[in-house]
This record gives sequence, C-alpha cells and structure tokens, in this order.
Amino acid sequence: MKRGLLRVLIALGGLLLLVVVAVALFLRGSAPRLDGELTLTGLAAPVTVTRDALGVPVIHAGSRSDAVRALGFLHGQDRFFEMDLMRRMAAGELSALVGAGALKLDEAHRVYRLRAVARHVLAAAPPARRAVLTAYAQGVNAGLQALHSWPFEYGILMTRPQAWTPEDSVLVIYAMYFQLQAPADRREADLATLYASLPPALAQFLDARGTRWDAPLIGTALEHAAIPGSDVVDLRARPPMARNVLPPPGPPREIIGSNNFAVDAAHSADGHAAVVNDMHLGLSVPNIWYRAQLVYPDLRHADRNVTVTGVTLPGLPVIVTGSNGRVAWGFTNSYGDWVDLVRLHPDPQQPDRYHTADGWRGFTHHTEIIHVKHGKDVRLDVRDTIWGPVTGKDRDGVPRVSHWVASDPVATNLELGTMDAADNIAEAMAVANRAGIPAQNFVVADSGGHIAWTIAGRIPLRHGFDPRRPAYWDTPGTGWNGWLDPARYPRIVNPKSGRLWTANARVVDGAMLAQIGDGGYALGARAQQIRDDLMARETFSPGDLLAIELDDRAVFLGRWRSLLLRLLTPERLAQQPERAAFRQYVEQWGARAATDSVGYRLVRDFRLRVDQVVFTALTAPCKKADPDFDYHSLPQREAPLWALVTQQPVNLLDAAYRNWDSLLLAAVDHVAGELWLPDSGLATRTWGEHNTVRIRQPLSAALPLVGRWLDMAPVSLPGDSNMPRVQGVAFGASERMVVEPGYEQNGIFEMPTGQSGYPFSPFYRNSQPAWAQGEPSPFLPGASVHTLILKPEYRP
Repeated sequence: MKRGLLRVLIALGGLLLLVVVAVALFLRGSAPRLDGELTLTGLAAPVTVTRDALGVPVIHAGSRSDAVRALGFLHGQDRFFEMDLMRRMAAGELSALVGAGALKLDEAHRVYRLRAVARHVLAAAPPARRAVLTAYAQGVNAGLQALHSWPFEYGILMTRPQAWTPEDSVLVIYAMYFQLQAPADRREADLATLYASLPPALAQFLDARGTRWDAPLIGTALEHAAIPGSDVVDLRARPPMARNVLPPPGPPREIIGSNNFAVDAAHSADGHAAVVNDMHLGLSVPNIWYRAQLVYPDLRHADRNVTVTGVTLPGLPVIVTGSNGRVAWGFTNSYGDWVDLVRLHPDPQQPDRYHTADGWRGFTHHTEIIHVKHGKDVRLDVRDTIWGPVTGKDRDGVPRVSHWVASDPVATNLELGTMDAADNIAEAMAVANRAGIPAQNFVVADSGGHIAWTIAGRIPLRHGFDPRRPAYWDTPGTGWNGWLDPARYPRIVNPKSGRLWTANARVVDGAMLAQIGDGGYALGARAQQIRDDLMARETFSPGDLLAIELDDRAVFLGRWRSLLLRLLTPERLAQQPERAAFRQYVEQWGARAATDSVGYRLVRDFRLRVDQVVFTALTAPCKKADPDFDYHSLPQREAPLWALVTQQPVNLLDAAYRNWDSLLLAAVDHVAGELWLPDSGLATRTWGEHNTVRIRQPLSAALPLVGRWLDMAPVSLPGDSNMPRVQGVAFGASERMVVEPGYEQNGIFEMPTGQSGYPFSPFYRNSQPAWAQGEPSPFLPGASVHTLILKPEYRP
C-alpha cells in the first residue's frame, strides 16, 4: 500500500515537474525582442528602437506613421494581454476569454453596444486618423506574431489571441470611460431617492454641494444648509438603528483620485514653468501605462524633429500625458456631469413603445450574443431609445435610460494624438477641447513659462431639466442639445497666483460650473492641502514639487483627532480599560498617514465608524424605498457629519444612544474591539498593517503555484485618501511626473511595477522600488542598453 502511494506521488511529482517545465518553456517563448534586426511590414524607412535600464523605449522614425507602427509593435510584444482585457471589458466580451465569472460585467457593459459605436467612430474619422490607427494595429499584430509563442496568459487560458483591429483602439478609449465615469449614474438615482424619501429640509442638509475644505481655482467654499429642527424630523421617535449597523464586508470604501498642478516661470526655482501629474487608478501588474519617447520629423518645421516623451496607454497610438519639449500636460478626472438618467413614459396600450417629444416611438431591439468560454452563449435583448439603452428602473418602477457621453460617436476621437505638435498653451488647450476622451481637468505649461487649465473632452449642452435627478425628456426642448463649442470652454490662463491645482474636486463656480455640471466631486481636502502646499513658498524646484505629491500629512483628520481627545476624558477612560490605550496612541499619532502610526489608523477608523452609524440612521427611509441606495454617493457628507457631531442636535440622533457623546464613545469602543489583540492590544495595529499594498497580475489568483511570483511583493506604504499621497491597498499613483517643458532633463518620473508584462523580463518589476519609496528617477529615458532595428519589407 505504501509503495503504491509512493509510486503515485512520484508520478504526480513528475507530471507537475513536466507542467512546470512546459510552462517555463512557453513563458520564455513569449519573450519580447530587445536587440538585433527584424522586418516590420509597412514601414517606409528603418526605425531604431533603443531601451534604457528601465526598459523605456526611444523610437527614432522617419515619419509619425512609422513611429506609431513601431509603438504598436512594442505594445504587441510587451502588453498584448492587457490590451486584450481592455477592449473586451469595454465591449462586454470578457466571458469568451475567461468564462462565466465575467458574465455579469459583460451584461452590464454590452447594453451600451460600444463595439458598434466604435465602428461608427472609426467610419467618421478623417482618413489621416484612420491611417494612424491602421498602422498602429498592423504594428501590434506584427509584434504579436514575432513572438515565438503567444503571451503566457493565453497558454494558461488555452485560448488563441485574436488579432488587433483599428476599432479595438477606440474600445480602449471606452475602457477608460468605464474606469472614469459611471454610466449607470448611481448617484443621480440616489439623489432622487433621497429627496423622495426624506423631508426636503433634511434632504437638503444631507445633500451638501461643498464643505469648508473646498479649494477651487475660481470661487470659494459653498454655503451649507442648516440642521433641520425636530419639527422636520425626529429620529428619537423611530426604532433604534444601532444594532443593525454592521461593518461593511471588506476594507472601507476607498476613493480613487488624481492630482495635477502647475507653477509658472516666476514661481520656479530655475525660471521654468512646471507641470506635476499623478493619476491615481487601480493598480495591477503590469502598470496601466507604458513609457515611451517618439522622435520623428516635424512636418510644420523642417528644421526640427517632434520629440514627445511620456506615457502611452497600450492599445492607443498616442502619448497620453507628458511633454513635447514645448508644452507639458497632465490630467485628473473632472467629475463633471457626463451622464443623465431619462425616465420613460411607456405606452400603456402597446408596451413596446415609449413617448417622445414627437409622439410615440417603438423601442429598437438589438440581440447581443455573449459568448461564454466552456458555457452556453447568452442572448441579451437590448432595448434602445433615441436617448440610449434602457438600463433599469427607478425606485417607483418607471423604466429609465442612461444617456451617456460615451454612447454618442461624436464624443470620441483621437485628437489627443495631435498634442505632439502643440507649440504653446493656446495650441495645447485647443487640442484638449477638441479631444474625444473621458472629460478631464487638463493642466498645461509651456516653454515660455505660461500655465493654464481647461477641460479636455466633450461637454454636452442641457436644457429644460434638473441634471442632478432622473427626468422625463418627452416634452419639446428638454434634454441635450448638441455640444459646447470648444471656443466657449471654461479656461483659466496664467492666474495671478502663478499656480494651478486640481484634485477631482470642484475647480470653478458660476457659469463655468454650470457648463461642467456636478457629477459627484470629491471632497476638497486633498485639493486644499495641495493649494496650501503651493502657497507655502514662493519658488519650487522639481524636488519640491515631488514632495507635494508625496505629502502624507493628516491635515483633514486633525479635527477628528482633537474631537477624540476632548471626548476621552479621565472619567471615561476609567469606564473602559481599552480606552486609555486608545487615547495614548491617538495622542502620539504623528499627524501623518505613516506606516508605523497606530494613532492615525484609530482616528481614521473612528471617523469611518461614526460616518456609518450616523448616515445609516438618517437615510434608513431611503434604503427602505430603494435597497440599492448607498449613502456613499454623497461625497460631500463631511459637512453635515461634522455639523452633527459638533452641534449635537438631539432630534437627529439614533434612538439607540442616550446622547451624542455616547454614540461617539460607542464608535471608539467598536474600533478598539475590532482591532484589539489578546497578546499585544493595539500595539501592532499600525496604519502600515492595514495599508499593505498588493499589486496583482490579473490571473495570479487562479494560479496558486506561481501567482505570488507574478505579483509584486506586498509592501506597506504611507498615504491615504484626502491627502496628496493617495494610497490604498489596490490603488494609488499609477505614475508621478514632474516636468518643465523645454528642460525635460530636470524632470522626475515614477511608476509602479515595470514596463513589460513578460514575467522573465528585467523590466517586469524594476520600476517598483523607486515608486514605492518615492525616490526621484529621471523623466527622460537613460542611456541605451538595448537596440532593435525594425526594417521595411524588402521589395525588389
């Protein structure tokens, strides 16, 4: 018996060894080519590709077409699987690759039929733009075919990769729309539920438009509604809610954000304007961005080349953010209003019709087939209207449509690629205003020392309805009425302060704000901290600007710490032994989101618990009216929350508590109880223990033997939301950039993971250490380590 078991174990071990060897050989077969010569069909002239020690390529080409063809070749070699995931995610086609686990996501995305929209975008594009996309796609496919075996992920999935097409590049833009905007517009639906379920004065109090943390470029903090009295609402008359308030599953919700800011020449230590950008996104292996420098002749100026350096998004033939030597630019998500929910009047006699301003109209039905790997195809009936697809029902059962910027082919294009040729901030803003991308805060500086802000992306014109709530559009003149003329876009040019900053919060007010709308701006604390950092001194070196990106001071939570210290009096400490240790750590918190700080974690968790208890009670009628209601869709709720815990109105206190201090003490005891360990109490419950960053490869969870090898090593990092150094366990700065246009040699660049998606590559993880430690590394590519010559196909 033992011998038989031994033989089985030996056989299994041998089989496992063979599998490991086979996987290793397959992996090595998908190695990108770094040196030598290769033929790339379609080139007009040879292209030289050099790479530095971080794997950053410099592409020297005889034309822009050849440059983007070569860029496509590199993307196809280094990043094809990630590109494939993005196009499939946007089109609702992931299930065909990974199976039924992606079906719900596919169904949610397929409703928008973005592959069909992408075809319209491509058909309407000028011939020159289509030629660029075609050259890029041919380069991608050539890069894929030049590998000795498919990228390793396809071997694991036992699936053949499908060729890249020009329309797939448009889908990559739509993948970013999904990341940066929410087409289902949960916030608009929740606001409607809020006002329908609560007394108007309470709804207005909870629906704050801003807080004292606002730091717009134009305007001031917005006024906040007064606390409603007991004649409006009295929670003491309701059943207590506290026993029903449980911690949400998983870590507390974290907000994705981005920062960009600029200083003009007068406020630069070396007399050159500078742009700073760190786009905070979900982190994965490899990083979303791919660094590159493109060099090719400038057709407008025969005596110079275009030299543009920055990050590309694999799948697109453009530098997304960077510098061309004359202008440097960066983005943050704007959080303007880019979606509206349209309520429908169905025909009670003919349910397949709905009412419009021109009378009854039949739904257009599209049957979408979702292929499922190892499963049956799923047929999805998409009901379309003149405003968009039917995506659900309101709380009262009325069908609603998502009218989303991305669904209109007019809103998407490749104009951003023309930023390569911009000579100054005026030309750069013109490109940004024409660009068909998810609407962004665009901050730019030029080599003349000037700086500016505007919106990049299309802005819809609205008329006849409140855009903050679902509305009927079946009366004449109601709805969207075209697009804002780029000449009328909001702009701020060379402000008197010589400084600009954005951080996903409200940037302007008045007429400019009315144009952009409010899609759920982030709390202004991060923007305010950046503003104050910029105002704290007169001049800045690139290193000084990087220090602002890395600022992890807990300014926002300072008043919550003070509240805790006032709350935890000697008498109250004596009532509960854990409270004394709690207070001691809060006293010694260090005022930073530092990895070794226990006190920071306690203050943060205390605020989150108070937020949860208070808003669960206040919005209970909303949750009853709509089980999907989520109070997190009120991003400015810090204003009413702070008013409540400081003014302590009894009528808005959950009946489970004797007074507001008892609620706050219960929050302290809850946090202490959650974190307390029998052997060490709170001593090891540092912020770093929680904020351990795990950057994972998409398939690693399904590969227990090699998954850890594919992922980045876990690392505890400082930073959090509501401060410039945004850092969570799975999101953070996808890049950090400081650049002075015309003086790029002074610039700084950091990004997580590495350039390549190939695990054996030296460039798979070698960018990670500098990013994690916040150490400056050069913006420009370094000395050449590898050289690859791409040659045109020989034609006798």
